[in-house]
Amino acid sequence: MSTAKFFSSPWRTLGFFLLVLITLIWLLPFLTALLTSVRTNDDILTQGFIAIPKEWTLQNFVTAWNRGGLHKYLPNSFIITIPALFATLLLSSLSAYALARFKFPGNRLLFFLYVGGTMLPFQVLLLPVFRLTDALGLYDTHLGLILFHTAFQLGFCTFLLRNYMRTVPGEILEAARIDGCGEFRIWAQIMMPLTLPALAALATLEFTWIFNDYLWAIVLLRTDALKPVTAGLATLQGQYVTDWTVIVAGALIATVPTVLLFIFLQRYFIEGLTLGATK
Repeated sequence: MSTAKFFSSPWRTLGFFLLVLITLIWLLPFLTALLTSVRTNDDILTQGFIAIPKEWTLQNFVTAWNRGGLHKYLPNSFIITIPALFATLLLSSLSAYALARFKFPGNRLLFFLYVGGTMLPFQVLLLPVFRLTDALGLYDTHLGLILFHTAFQLGFCTFLLRNYMRTVPGEILEAARIDGCGEFRIWAQIMMPLTLPALAALATLEFTWIFNDYLWAIVLLRTDALKPVTAGLATLQGQYVTDWTVIVAGALIATVPTVLLFIFLQRYFIEGLTLGATK
């Protein structure tokens, strides 16, 4: 469609400019954070947060990396996120395959339990989870946080993958069984490749949610050396003086892994979200 034809309709023109306006409003916090990260603290105190910097500097990123401890907090985030993500996708794909392709007593009840678990407010779990991890000797360990994220995200992932796997034609699986394939091999070599778009979309979402978690990181971890980047950045905020330029610079550094993941998986992510939209 040519540009002239597109703007021939007044409603199309209005909709286009409305989308541009919404996009600019959505980007405003990011642009403000970007400007803050390249300013000095004195410049913010004299001009306020929303202003063009009189002095540009990249020293805030260096300070956030060294003094802010991002060089130790970022590895902790990956130590927590990657095992939790792998375990969540592995276990949820197995349970989703069983719920989607097998008929057994309690199938629907078990599925409803998974769905119901996703609706439980996580604030209700604060005290029980804290006491459970303490009783099991998992408090203040990476393993405790990994196990919690795996268990808490299992319901949503199973719900999404189960619905996705039900769209796979059963004839493919029956042909594999006739050829002598076992169920585990069918899951690994047939179902998982066919479910790749949904897995990629889930991996992007789960990586973002787990990597950006702050609440459970401060509830289940006490030692500063074990904290992920979200909890670590909070230590930069003092009681009386807060260097916002360093905190914002550190927050922008912390967003880089999730942005890169989305860039590499965006094709599968969009495919997974739009599957069936044109049917």
